[in-house]
Amino acid sequence: MAAAAPPPLPTTTPELNMDLPNNYPLFTRIRLATRTDVPVIHKMIYQMALFERLANECSATEPSLATTLFSKDNPFESFTVFLIEASTKPFPPSSIGHHPKFTPIHKTLNLDYPISDPESEVFKSSTMEDGVIVAGFVLFFPNYSTFLAKPGFYIEDLFVRESYRRKGLGKMLLSAVARQAVAMGYGRVEWVVLDWNTNAIKFYEEMGANVMKEWRESERWIRVFWWWYNVNCLISPFPDVKT
Repeated sequence: MAAAAPPPLPTTTPELNMDLPNNYPLFTRIRLATRTDVPVIHKMIYQMALFERLANECSATEPSLATTLFSKDNPFESFTVFLIEASTKPFPPSSIGHHPKFTPIHKTLNLDYPISDPESEVFKSSTMEDGVIVAGFVLFFPNYSTFLAKPGFYIEDLFVRESYRRKGLGKMLLSAVARQAVAMGYGRVEWVVLDWNTNAIKFYEEMGANVMKEWRESERWIRVFWWWYNVNCLISPFPDVKT
């Protein structure tokens, strides 16, 4: 009678590699918009109008935006648009041109979950870089404070697309405007917020903005602003935002 086969050797349980990343990097870039970005800017303006319940007041078209926003090549002295773009891969170095007064801002975010963007094909970047998607924008232009005897910036629109909200991109866009104001020696950044948008009001207050609930631009808009010292405080917590 043949001897019984020995029992199989116990299998070892593979050790978990605790060094594996448990997050999803999202590479972001803030750059100056150009005329070629008008189609995505127009789409975001309409999405913003829907969110603000003001779609019936939105009559902008791609041709009218191209004519009025980019008739002059003088960012920061006229209407200026920053786009924030996102990619799951690092941006190639020097992939876009730099303006004498502004260098694109890059930052990497580590997310707990990957971004799911059903409109990624519609919002592809005009730079034609693979996998680069436009996630939001801020539109601003110069104004003036007689009390400070200094120019400032007025933010007309700030918008982050729904798939990219609550990731810090809105704060990055506001910070970029604030940094530009400081770099140019400006005294104030201001804008308005709808009085029913309590989430936005809380967000601005947490960023140190002065939300003047008693100082309304109209029955539904509340004035918000940073003085120069607010602006300096705002940009200080962003040492990892590299230009």
